Amino acid sequence: MSLEHRPNRIILVRHGESEGNLDDTIYERLPDHRIGLTPKGFEQARQTGTAIRDVLDGESVEVYVSPYVRTRQTLEALALPVADRDVRVEPRLREQDWANFQDPADIAEQKAQRDRYGHFFYRFREGESGSDVYDRVSTFLESMHRNFETPSAPRNVVVVTHGLTMRLFCMRWFHWSVEYFESLDNPENAQPVVLLRQPDFRYRLERPFTQWDAGVVPTERERASWL
Repeated sequence: MSLEHRPNRIILVRHGESEGNLDDTIYERLPDHRIGLTPKGFEQARQTGTAIRDVLDGESVEVYVSPYVRTRQTLEALALPVADRDVRVEPRLREQDWANFQDPADIAEQKAQRDRYGHFFYRFREGESGSDVYDRVSTFLESMHRNFETPSAPRNVVVVTHGLTMRLFCMRWFHWSVEYFESLDNPENAQPVVLLRQPDFRYRLERPFTQWDAGVVPTERERASWL
């Protein structure tokens, strides 16, 4: 692949505030993929869309979006200047599968176990581990790179997805360790994470993720992943 065809920037966006972010009992009666945004979530996405359009400054863009209702609603509220043919609904970008209809008490117990076991390797009953999501994100990246090969490919890529998936996308892209990944916070709702192409055609994060565990010291490779 010609490096010149790589996009100028790859912008990852977490969905806006969802009904599940406010009330975790909703998972008892509504499938995770059908949970939508709150009014605040729509407004967060609209504000992020304004900021992204300013950054794009008229440059072409293609979009990949998780099939969940809240991510598709976020994309709609972003109001990006993108043609329908340049929007791909991508199931591999979905949220980590935790269960089907969920018992909040059971999920809370499993989350506590995950904190002790490790967020990357712990597998939820009836669901996925972080490493499972990493694997499907890896196959998505292979597909995305193939789409870079055409000279007419848009100059920017926007990926609308979920917080954990965003961290795992960057872990895979920059070859971060499990320990560093587990020390990072998810982005806030509707927060963009920007990978900027450098003169050597490699990418760096516009700014690093925040770390909840400052005891994990990034390696030289991990520090080199941001500006």
